[in-house]
Amino acid sequence: MSSQTETDFLKLVNQHKGILYKASRIYADSLEDREDLQQEILIQLWKSYQNFKGNSEFSTWMYRVAINTAITYLKKEKKRTDNQTDVPHYFEVQNEDYNPSKDRQLEVFYTAVQELKALEKAIIFYFMEGMSHKEIGDNLGLSEGNARVKLNRTKEKIQQIIKKSGYEF
Repeated sequence: MSSQTETDFLKLVNQHKGILYKASRIYADSLEDREDLQQEILIQLWKSYQNFKGNSEFSTWMYRVAINTAITYLKKEKKRTDNQTDVPHYFEVQNEDYNPSKDRQLEVFYTAVQELKALEKAIIFYFMEGMSHKEIGDNLGLSEGNARVKLNRTKEKIQQIIKKSGYEF
């Protein structure tokens, strides 16, 4: 692929880097695992970028790759992949603009999210990105009504987990 393709790719990824941070924060609990997962998502994005036809928004495509990679990655043994040779080693995404560990409420929220099932995590991830019930449903193959019900149940479940932990907002 051309250097122009790499430039375009990096520009798009940096515009939507919040997706990387949120996906890794929801699906991995330790800092090391989050960094590994972000790297894995970047690798998968780069590998499949040539197949991105632009039929959907880049961000929509990036969400799908991020969630699918996170789910697959966590099913595998937690070992670094050796197939990083075909990915330019200088893919560096600009650092996060905030430090969630400073925000106690976010920490409590993300700790609770760790206890959710894969589908529930995906629903919360899309909700956090401001997607409508219809968009959440479309991304997950659910009806709009089903997405709404599942989202409400997932929010309630998070509240129950937080209550059990004894933390008060």
